[in-house]
Amino acid sequence: MSSAPESTSTQFTLWAVFRRDPAKPVTATDDTELAALVELIEAGGVTIRGFYDVSGLRADADLMVWMHGPVAEDLQRDLRRLRRTDLLQDLLPVWNAMGVHRDAEFNRSHVPGFLRGEHAREWLTVYPFVRSYEWYLLPEEERRAMLADHGRKGAAYTNVVANTVASFALGDYEWLLPMEADELSDLVDMMRALRYTEARRHVREEVPFFTGRLVPTSAIAEILS
Repeated sequence: MSSAPESTSTQFTLWAVFRRDPAKPVTATDDTELAALVELIEAGGVTIRGFYDVSGLRADADLMVWMHGPVAEDLQRDLRRLRRTDLLQDLLPVWNAMGVHRDAEFNRSHVPGFLRGEHAREWLTVYPFVRSYEWYLLPEEERRAMLADHGRKGAAYTNVVANTVASFALGDYEWLLPMEADELSDLVDMMRALRYTEARRHVREEVPFFTGRLVPTSAIAEILS
């Protein structure tokens, strides 16, 4: 799972969340097939940022995978390949979301951490975001001021890696906000602090949250058992 800087001209990214099927317990215990497929996928140009243990944080989810690459249909194809492995084939889909790197409204120079060579951190939280209907019709100066305040508060959390991507027309959301940190409490503290901003008045939707710990493929069988 590479952390080298990648071209940011067009980079799509995909999250898929799964849960165990009570009617079909996972019996596979060997990750050899899955680990080999991950290597094959990455050799073909798609990066698997990581697998995440989301069990316990929600009642409806157990495992999340994060992948990215320059071609959207390659992500679709490789997700299907992952789902056909012995370890994952009996899991039920819970949530999927695709995004693409575009200028972020809060900072046009923002490049997601996963595209500028930041290594995957121990913890990830990802959630969707939809602005109010009025937001995009506000004077630009007013929006800029609110976003600057929002950005200053977020920048104080230097241990958190932001990975904001656009998702207009790719699903039901406008933006996807994946945040990474080695300490789970850093994500909690930052998300709480960002509630105290004027920009919060222009939020229409920002759920569900999926949060999990980065795990190797060798840990997946135990998570799903």
